[in-house]
Amino acid sequence: MLEITRLSTTQPDFWDSLQQLTDWDDGATSRVEEVVAEILQRVAAEGDAAVLELTARFDRLAVDTAAELEVSVDEQERALAGLDDEQRRALETAAARIRDYHARQLGESWEYADEHGNRLGQQVTPLARVGVYVPGGKAAYPSSVLMNTLPAKVAGVDEVIMVVPAPEGAVSPLVLAAARVAGVDRVFRVGGAQAVAALACGTETIPAVDKIVGPGNAFVAEAKRRVFGRVGIDMVAGPSEIMVICDGQTDAEWIAMDLFSQAEHDEDARAILVCPDPLFLDQVQAAMERLLPEMERSEIIRTALGRRGALIYVRDLAEAAEVANRIAPEHLELSVVEPRHMAAGIRHAGAIFLGRHTPEAIGDYCAGPNHVLPTSRTARFASPLGVYDFQKRTSLIECSPAGGAALADVAATLARGEGLTAHARSAEMRRDGEGAEPR
Repeated sequence: MLEITRLSTTQPDFWDSLQQLTDWDDGATSRVEEVVAEILQRVAAEGDAAVLELTARFDRLAVDTAAELEVSVDEQERALAGLDDEQRRALETAAARIRDYHARQLGESWEYADEHGNRLGQQVTPLARVGVYVPGGKAAYPSSVLMNTLPAKVAGVDEVIMVVPAPEGAVSPLVLAAARVAGVDRVFRVGGAQAVAALACGTETIPAVDKIVGPGNAFVAEAKRRVFGRVGIDMVAGPSEIMVICDGQTDAEWIAMDLFSQAEHDEDARAILVCPDPLFLDQVQAAMERLLPEMERSEIIRTALGRRGALIYVRDLAEAAEVANRIAPEHLELSVVEPRHMAAGIRHAGAIFLGRHTPEAIGDYCAGPNHVLPTSRTARFASPLGVYDFQKRTSLIECSPAGGAALADVAATLARGEGLTAHARSAEMRRDGEGAEPR
């Protein structure tokens, strides 16, 4: 019997129960914090020596020099050449679609002149160097390579450095092939907090980057949190989430498999179905019990559904939208008659999948939009990873002589109100023409 929480909005304690179900402890225990702090300190102080020792300890990969941790272009090429035709086509098709989607996000520099002849604008430039962390634990993630790397390449980032855990030296050939397809510049067999530290601080072999993106375990997440400020990061990601709103008219097995698709990531993944038809909730649970034995990762799915899964009864679809906005899910499927109409009422979600024929799994791999999405209710204020995460915006201000004089009184008045006399005088000198004329 599959154990999964059943909730109803008719329960007086529904919202409290929902919050308890969806609250997430990010795993930053005192032990995690202490271990990560020590690793960061060691890598910053010892460079390659620390990376080598930590990689031997945690990944059982012992080499004499840090240069041996780098995966050569030839090895990446061999991995790509070794794929069967179907896998290679899938990688290349997905990469082309992801590039095409993200090319539409490119920001452009702009300028305008105000009524005083001052020129104001914004200059958009790419980051110089980015680090991409690719998980290498319970599964291989070539899709993470594509999703994290291609927006950076589209943005014009000069150099992309990829790090990936390699237990006993093994890296998935599909991951290396994806790195080649995506145009990764350098790849290192380094994982965990030591990889984040190396990217943030730089070592004799691994160059320091300007921003680190990509998901990882609790140690990786804590390391990213701690290096933020020295470098940029994309986000501190929690477990994968899916919420499906269904009107009860979709095949129950489709919905069951959609819930499985996220629950199979790991035991902390969250899968929730919301529906105004209690009979359909029963049908989906029966379908899950029927299909679960067929799944290769059935025990992970069973555990995830037992811990964080839920089947939720709502009075109507309007109430379902209210539940979605409260949860702010990473992935939201709208398996209803009029998905676009319903989507207009969704304010908080990482990605919305519209209609009965749009499973979240397609978004994970090849639809085009990024699958790096805000989790743990951060969709209330955060967005999917995109080209804009790899571009900087610099303000441009150029005052004409008349324009500077015209704004001087405003600046001086506000500056004196703040008690900053030098600010005021700096503006007034331009207005009054004090001092020597510029050469």
